[in-house]
Amino acid sequence: MYKEKSKLKSLQVFAIFGLVPLLVFSIVVLIPFFAGLLLSLTNWNGSIGGSIQFIGIQNYISAVKDPLFWGSLGKTFYYVFFVMILTNTSAFLFGLLVTSGMKGQNFYRAGYFTPNLIGGVILGYIWQFIFARVLVYLGTKTGISALEMSWLTDPHMALWALILVGVWQNAGYMMLIYIAGFVGIDKSLIEAARMDGASPIQMLKSIKIPMMVPAFTITLFLTLRKAFMVYDVNLSLTRGGPYNTTELISMHVYNEAFLNQNMGPGQAKAFLLFLIVAAIAIAQVAALKKKEVDAI
Repeated sequence: MYKEKSKLKSLQVFAIFGLVPLLVFSIVVLIPFFAGLLLSLTNWNGSIGGSIQFIGIQNYISAVKDPLFWGSLGKTFYYVFFVMILTNTSAFLFGLLVTSGMKGQNFYRAGYFTPNLIGGVILGYIWQFIFARVLVYLGTKTGISALEMSWLTDPHMALWALILVGVWQNAGYMMLIYIAGFVGIDKSLIEAARMDGASPIQMLKSIKIPMMVPAFTITLFLTLRKAFMVYDVNLSLTRGGPYNTTELISMHVYNEAFLNQNMGPGQAKAFLLFLIVAAIAIAQVAALKKKEVDAI
């Protein structure tokens, strides 16, 4: 009898703490994922009363042959590369600065983090005004040729405008992770190195950076995911222009599925994007996890 009550109690605990979250995860993630996978194998155009025919992997073949898909993916790789480098470099330097014991460092922490609190759509409109009005006005008054014309109308600079906004938005959030990493470093290591006559650069290179590898793992993964999935800022800042030079892959997939009403092909491209991002993220995490072991 006691064992039966124990098993019943265990089942109740599992139902509360395990079954309910599993059910929610299935409804929110698993069911839509597999429904989308099935949808990518059809020719559905998005209309409720439209006919749906199973066409196999034809959508995937069409996606692989679509030059617009690869063009958007190429621009996205360019965007992701520079956003990852610039965001994490800025965030690391900010984190190093505001954990150095400088006066007013809590104020600077709040200031650097504030851009992350602004919604992506609003952020895009704010920077659209800055690029189109403020910087152009400054360029005209100061004679700086690079600012006399809005970057958003220049096919060669519009993507860089998008990159700068992405860095400005995400650096503060990643800074918090680096701050946690710096604070978690054993102070005895720093004191021992200082007593041995190590310079700040030597301590940074030999102690702080190796001990920060777990933080690098998290920040690079988050930056990678956010950069590949960016859509809101892309929509409100450039709308993919000029001449589709800033149409990143998320916007391309959205336009294919909803604007062109090609739900099947759009879902196939979305699944290909998922596979690409998952492969890159897994490789990145695996490589840095090995570095964590080596650092220890």
